[in-house]
Amino acid sequence: MLIRSEEVEQIIIILLLIYPDTEMSDSIDYILQLPQRKIIVAENYVFLNEKRRNDIFILMVEESIGSAGGRAAGFGHRRVERIYGFSCYEGGECTKFFDASEQSVIDRFDIPYSAVAMDIRLSDGTPYTLQGIVDPDSVATYRSVVANLK
Repeated sequence: MLIRSEEVEQIIIILLLIYPDTEMSDSIDYILQLPQRKIIVAENYVFLNEKRRNDIFILMVEESIGSAGGRAAGFGHRRVERIYGFSCYEGGECTKFFDASEQSVIDRFDIPYSAVAMDIRLSDGTPYTLQGIVDPDSVATYRSVVANLK
């Protein structure tokens, strides 16, 4: 039995989600490209190739059956199942400072339902489109939540 390259990629993604302590799972580029739906909450526009200061939170969304993006007619639900926090520095390095999957922690964060299509650039300049908002106030609130958890 041969395994296709798409299947290998899916297996790798599943393993990294199960075993998140691997080095690649700490890469903001890698997490941004995961096929799972996500919402970005950023202090500034997300142009990782421009090497500027930015705090970025990535909310990984679990979709239920029938939730199809906008949750047509109110069916289905949208639940954040994991939150990552990254600080990006002017030298171009982005460091993960927060990673939570416990629902009691995630419940302390307000989900920005006003998120819209957001064009970003990965570290190598590759354009990518996700859902998100640029909102320094929300980022400050998220930072406060993180600080109060410690």
